[in-house]
Amino acid sequence: MMFPSLFLAEWYKLRKTNIVPFLLIGPAVGLFMGLTVSFPAVMDVDINQWYISLFAMNLTYALLFLPLLTGVLASMICRYEHQAGGWKQLLSLPVTRGRVFMAKYSLLMSIVFVIQILYLAAIYTVGFIKGFSDPFPIEIVWKSVVGGWVATFPLVALQLWVAMVWKNMAIPLAINVMFTLPTILVANSQRIGPFYPWAQPFFMMYVDGEAQGVFFVPWDQVLTVVGGSFVLFYGAGLLYFMRKAV
Repeated sequence: MMFPSLFLAEWYKLRKTNIVPFLLIGPAVGLFMGLTVSFPAVMDVDINQWYISLFAMNLTYALLFLPLLTGVLASMICRYEHQAGGWKQLLSLPVTRGRVFMAKYSLLMSIVFVIQILYLAAIYTVGFIKGFSDPFPIEIVWKSVVGGWVATFPLVALQLWVAMVWKNMAIPLAINVMFTLPTILVANSQRIGPFYPWAQPFFMMYVDGEAQGVFFVPWDQVLTVVGGSFVLFYGAGLLYFMRKAV
């Protein structure tokens, strides 16, 4: 089976799980925060109005909802195979396990990217409703959106691995929540925060008003923490799946 066909087959199974609400919940929360949260009038009047909304939206969305959504989506994409011998049926087809793992992972990352685009639309909607007169900081916003997506690469790989291990969806979700909630405290730690994978979406979406680099964090942090944890989690997940008894 060719990879595009396998990718489409995974999407066909996933769309039957009522995935639409999960695509909208994160951007909807960001939209709500952007419309309702306000800052004191004593703030620097020279700051771009868009940044104020971005600070409020990213604080909740990138810190909690984006990492949590990776676990939900990973559990959903493996739900079909965990029922009625689905793994045996899938792996009986003329397809390698490596392609199956890659197809599921690629689909998950594609969905997360769609969620990020919807979040971008939510940012623009907030400014439109509030009638911002300042220019839309397109480069800053795109860096935030793409950076948050890149930061989920290792999280999605880990959650896919965990979701393949346990049939009960509650276990992968509980593990994800257990590591996501401490991010609220870990993100404030200069010693631990930069090395904590679940904090990377927040760091890479945190707008600092500068657009000199590719992302808002140093390149060594992107390569070592995000890249390193991605290689570790993806490799471990693939190795487990290659040896998984069905």
